[in-house]
Amino acid sequence: MSTDPETTETASHPGEPADETGTGTGGDEMVRTSGDAGAAEEPAPAAAGGSGQDEAEGTDGPEETESATGSGAADGGTADAGEGESAAAQKSEAEAELAAQRLERERIERRKAEKKGPIEAGAKLSGQAADLLAAVRAVESGAKPVASAFSEPAPAPRRPAPEPVRRPEPAAPPVAAPAAQSVAAVGAVLTEGGAPQALAPQAAAALGDGADARLRADPWLLLRIPGVRPEQADGFARALLGAECRRDDERRARAVTVWLLEQAAVAGHTALEASALQAALAQRAVPDPEEAVRSTVAEGEALVFQDALEAEPPGGGESDEDGESRPVRVLIGLERYALAEESLADGLARLVNSVPKEDGSAQHWEGAAGSARGSAAELIRAVAGHGLVLHTGGEASRAEPGTLLREARQVGVRAWAATHTPAGQEALLAALGPADGPGERAGAALATVAGLLSGVEGPGRDADGALDLDLLIVLDAPQLDVETAALLIESLPDGGRLVLSGDPGVLWSAGPGRVFADLLAARMCPQIASRTPDPGPLGELVSSIGVGELPQVDAPGKEVVIVPVRDAGEAVHRTVQLVADSVPRAIGIPSDETQVITPGHGGAAGTRALNAALKERLNPGPGRFGGFDPGDRIVHSPAPGRAVPGRVVTADAEGLHLECAGAAVVVPRERVEQSVRHGWALTAHQAVGQRWPAVVVVLPGDAGGTLSRPWVYTAFGRAARHLSVVHGVEQALPRAVAEITAKPRTTRLPVLLRPQVPTTEG
Repeated sequence: MSTDPETTETASHPGEPADETGTGTGGDEMVRTSGDAGAAEEPAPAAAGGSGQDEAEGTDGPEETESATGSGAADGGTADAGEGESAAAQKSEAEAELAAQRLERERIERRKAEKKGPIEAGAKLSGQAADLLAAVRAVESGAKPVASAFSEPAPAPRRPAPEPVRRPEPAAPPVAAPAAQSVAAVGAVLTEGGAPQALAPQAAAALGDGADARLRADPWLLLRIPGVRPEQADGFARALLGAECRRDDERRARAVTVWLLEQAAVAGHTALEASALQAALAQRAVPDPEEAVRSTVAEGEALVFQDALEAEPPGGGESDEDGESRPVRVLIGLERYALAEESLADGLARLVNSVPKEDGSAQHWEGAAGSARGSAAELIRAVAGHGLVLHTGGEASRAEPGTLLREARQVGVRAWAATHTPAGQEALLAALGPADGPGERAGAALATVAGLLSGVEGPGRDADGALDLDLLIVLDAPQLDVETAALLIESLPDGGRLVLSGDPGVLWSAGPGRVFADLLAARMCPQIASRTPDPGPLGELVSSIGVGELPQVDAPGKEVVIVPVRDAGEAVHRTVQLVADSVPRAIGIPSDETQVITPGHGGAAGTRALNAALKERLNPGPGRFGGFDPGDRIVHSPAPGRAVPGRVVTADAEGLHLECAGAAVVVPRERVEQSVRHGWALTAHQAVGQRWPAVVVVLPGDAGGTLSRPWVYTAFGRAARHLSVVHGVEQALPRAVAEITAKPRTTRLPVLLRPQVPTTEG
């Protein structure tokens, strides 16, 4: 009995499971039904703000964060406290990166504080907008400045440079763990309020000095701990305060307001419209939502913004020049994301306005463009005259920024490329083709974005703290959230060039913001669209999905196979059969090179169920190392939003020893549960930035409501040679591809950029 591509549904049309066409004997009959295929994911409660994540899974790599948003919904949530983000006090191999990012944020804040010229805004506002603005001004010393466009001095002419040597950064100071005495004191308060004592280290780290006293004085501060929900904090407050615990307590109102803003960030928003936030507060039984927002702003726990609307309201309207106040959108956001977006807009304006048209290297650039072809030549010419260039395209288009990297280094430009994952570096080198030219070391000029920012990888930094390079090419740009993008651009030297390259059809970043999409929409710099198509039936299928079509493709080499299933149990059975037997035998791709992708972690056909079944078949064992055995495939999440596949090697007193992307990694025992999952099956967000020779996409019956065009595009696009679709969603798949686009995210970047940089038609 077999469902392998050799004896069954070769084909075809992912929207319609194909009939059995094989000539072998003993093939199982495939029956397509509309029956329930079991839960594909855990229920994802909605968060405030009217839109949400691109899929129903948690976005923190292996960390499970259940959050999505629906119109006016308030019920955004995170996973259980035991699976939430790790405590700040916990040691991990990501410590250096996090500390380096913290230092960069401090540097950004210092630069912002040095700027002058407060915004003169809000004079013509009235009603709620004026009240909120007044609240901010009452507690702040002045409004934040808006960086204006400016021109930098022309940099010195480029000259051929030797291979740069990375200057190591000084070791970042370790993150101090809360004192044992503080943890014990917080634990006593938690126990008194009926909360798990296991939350004590996280609470002590989140609340700082005097955490126990602060928590006793304001029990709703428990919401500062990742994974805690308002109803749990309410129960804790009732236990501590007794009859004094009231729904209209302003402490509760502020805590819930901040929590909703944090959940909105999990769903991708950098801010929320005031009306949406107030609606969400009402759903959380806050009696006076408007007052709750005012109080939160007045206490400095959130900021308010009035962004002028670009379009006129229905019925027309007059601009400020005509003596009429322009309509504004009132947004509420957390300071960390507001600071990141303002710094990002500042840095982008600096890049766009600082590189002169002539910098002494035009002849070299033109020569490099002359030796390239097609879109690669266009990209080189655009980079020659601009500080910021956007490049779009599919997997095959990676060769174009690769060509730019190679040609730039050959003319003496200190160029580096950074990818989202280590696998992205391998894909870039593969796209470049055979060996590098004589004396060239393009392969040595590759880093990951995380490694570049932490100083572990890349060229190092100059005396001013900027990255020691002339040109930075960032691939997988849609995965940049606002904080990472701000840190990256703030790190570029004056006169440097930046190329952001990526596929706009894939899922957006795990963190808040939609930086790449916002920049494409802003049209503030040259945009080079690749004309290099992804090859073969898989390339044809994925390209069609990107424009909203799900065609029938001719797959003579069984590049695409549809496996219909009736329910979740059959989906799991067929998936294991495909990975362990059918794909290796019929396609010639071993199990180790086949990746399973499914919509969510929970449910009867989620990553947990599939990983359990695949482990039992492919690497059975007792799980003696915290549920893992040597040889287990895993996915390691060293930081939220990053997922690196690997394998378990062994374990000892130091922790769990992994091999990830060719590097040895040791995960401390206390971090294993939060940062390591089995990795035979992943979610699409975990798979972004990586590809495998074969991919099995599992779509159980009840996954139809979670599908969208970006999800399908991302999942199907992870396959390099073969794609099997375990299909139980009937017509929900073609409907999702045709009708369900990316869920909107509320961001301020376009508004911040508008007055600073000109719009270009290029």
